[in-house]
Formats: sequence, structure tokens, C-alpha cells
Amino acid sequence: MDHDFDFTFSAPPEHVADLPAETGVAVIGGGIIGVMTAWYLHQMGARVVLLEKGRIACEQSSRNWGWVRQQGRDPAELPIMVEAMDLWRTLADELGDGLGFRQRGILYLASSQKEMDEYQASLAHARACGVDTRLISGAEVARMLPGAAPGWKGALYTASDARAEPWQAVPLIARALAAKGVTIRERCAVRALDIAAGRVRGIITEAGPLRAGCVVLAGGAWSSLFLRNHGVSIPQLSVRATAGATGPVGHEIFAGAAEGAGLAFRRRADGGYTLAPGFHHQLYIGPDALRNLPKYLGLLAERPLGTRYRPAAPPGFPDAWTTPRRWPSDRATPFEAMRVLNPPPDRRKAGQLAAGFARLYPGVGPVRLRHAWAGMIDLMPDELPIVGEVPALPGLVLATGMSGHGFGIGPGMGRVVADLALGRAARHDLGPFRFDRFRR
Repeated sequence: MDHDFDFTFSAPPEHVADLPAETGVAVIGGGIIGVMTAWYLHQMGARVVLLEKGRIACEQSSRNWGWVRQQGRDPAELPIMVEAMDLWRTLADELGDGLGFRQRGILYLASSQKEMDEYQASLAHARACGVDTRLISGAEVARMLPGAAPGWKGALYTASDARAEPWQAVPLIARALAAKGVTIRERCAVRALDIAAGRVRGIITEAGPLRAGCVVLAGGAWSSLFLRNHGVSIPQLSVRATAGATGPVGHEIFAGAAEGAGLAFRRRADGGYTLAPGFHHQLYIGPDALRNLPKYLGLLAERPLGTRYRPAAPPGFPDAWTTPRRWPSDRATPFEAMRVLNPPPDRRKAGQLAAGFARLYPGVGPVRLRHAWAGMIDLMPDELPIVGEVPALPGLVLATGMSGHGFGIGPGMGRVVADLALGRAARHDLGPFRFDRFRR
């Protein structure tokens, strides 16, 4: 099995535009949230500069499962996700097949009546937002998944849900954005905020200062570390998630995506499948993990077997014991020391993926895992992001902690954040995402 699937973008940077002296909005982070925020800021007529310390989508935005999912969303996220689905369709119309966007449905498979009852409870939220989620029987599952092992009790099914290709989609959107004249700079770390008279007036990058009317921080797993340098704390952690890809598989089990019995899969545009070990994660213990543990006790009690623990993060990771928490803006920072957060996959879990897929779906025939990788998912205690202004830092809008939901909701959340950056009224209720909700 090849463990060297290149998520590091080892080729020279693609986006090397010179920085202007000033801009309307500076966006920190070239993942799906940062790219889509810049997309809609430009669409709204704002001047915007997008900065990425490594390469566009080089971290979790290219390493996720590639699900574009309304099904099973928290009620607070669902209206934004419904809008995001419309925006994905618009993007596909403009940018073409390179996104890999296909509405082929998503299934949550149930092996027990208890799971079916849990899925039943989520239907009211879906119906309230006009989503076509429904329960299907075991017999219907057998018809939809020819070649699957028997015994499924049923499933939660949303026919309008979709898939896309993360490795292709986010860089493609960024290229289109650059072609529209937006300044994008890769391999340019933002070292600190530029603050005067108690208000953010821009940023200080490794290439020099940039004045901005507003700054958006969409730094994913690095957001908490960046804020701590300015004396602001959020209870954000990062967990390692492993995934893999098969080579092309002749028999198509299902054209969309599904999860059940601890294994998730998505049909890929190349004819293979992306596989992942369900909702299994690994948490590296570090200063932030210990500091924020009390806020995560509820989540850990809810899913006691979903997380495994490692005693320390590798050097340079955001919550490593040796990673600095404070630094001056005229010196190199942790963001320059580690351009790409590239954790190794869990080899044991990766090794089980192909065998598990073949066991649950014997009709697929021989399966070989061609690539395996891992990413760091930025997590919040309630699995909802923080989206909004930071009270202690006027002029800064924070969009982080997407908790593994960011890729699918990215276009919708990007438009929300663009509105906030321009001082416009929010299109949705953002109360559940407010900055101070964990201070109670």
C-alpha cells in the first residue's frame, strides 16, 4: 500500500501575486472556508486578498471524505447547508466537471432498530428545511446496494445529497478566483494582526504588512494558536482522521456515499472509492487538550469509543508541547516552521479499510487500497463552528472549528462570512455559532 499520496503540494507555489499595500478584506487561510469567503467577497464587489502559509487546500480541505451532505446536520447548520447545496450547483455550472460535483445521494446504514429510531428523530429537522431525507427499509437498501452483504435493518437516505473531489475542487475554485483578479498568495504566513487603538487595522505577514478594513481568520487547526498569540482563547482541538483510496473498481456498489458498521465510502470520479473508518479519530494530548478537557467531557461521554489518545503531537503541530504560544511579529513563527500540517495515517486502521469494504460489500470483488493519508480536523466541544466577530479584537471575523463539516458547507459558510466581513446582516441565525457561547 502506498502511503505517499502527495498532499504536500511539493511543486512550487501556484499563486505568487504581489501584496498590495492595503485591501478591503484580508482572508487568512486557503482552505474551503477561506477560498469561498474570498469568492463571495469578490462577488459582492469587495477588494480582497487571500493568504495561505502553505498551499491552497493543502490541509483538511483536500483530505476529507468529499461528502456534500445535508443529511444528519445539526439543526443550526442545516439552513446554511441547504443554501450551500444550491451554491455548489451554481459553482458546477460555472466551473464544470473539475469539481467532481454529483448529486448521487448519501446513506446512513442501520444494522439495528435502535439506529433506525435515532435516524427517525432527525427527520423533522430535514422536513422543516425542505430536505428530501427519508427512512428506507432493509429491502430497499438491498436494491440500492447490489452486492452488499445482507442484514441491514434499513437506512437514512437523502437523494439530493452529493459528492465532490476535494483534492480538485478547492484548487480549481482558487484558480478561477485568481483569474477574476483576486490577489492570492501561497507560502505567505500571516504572523500577527496589526492592531492600533484597540482595533484590528490589518495583518503582518512574512512578506510585510497589509492594511485591511477587516480581517477574516479561517485558519482551521491553526486558528486557536494564532489567537492565543493575541491573548484570546477558544476551546478548539484537532483530531487526526485517517482515510484511503482504492484504485478503479469495476462494480459500482453505489454512485453516492454511505456509512455503516464503522466504515464510510464514497464513489470517486476516477472509478475508485474513498474509504474511512467511520467516526474514528485520534487526539494528541497537548497543553490545549488538557486546558480544554472539561468542555469536552460531554462529547467524550456521548462517544466514548470514537476517540483514541496519543501522548504527544509531533513537533511543530499546533498543540505540540514545544510549539511556542507567543512570538514577536518580526520573527519566524510556527506557521512558517510547518507550512503543511501533514500527519501520517494510522497504518493499522488504513490496513483494515480494504478488508472491511470487501467484507461489507462482497460484490465489489477484490479491493486494494492504493493510497492512505490523514488530516487534522479542527473540532469544537459542541461540534459546531465559531463564526462571527471576536469581541476582544474588533475588526476580526473568525470562522473556525468546522468539526469535519467544512467541505460540504463551505460555499454557504463562505457567503455568511463574507456578509459579516462587510458588515451586512446575516442571512441565517448565527446565535449557535457565537464566539462567547463556551464562557457560560
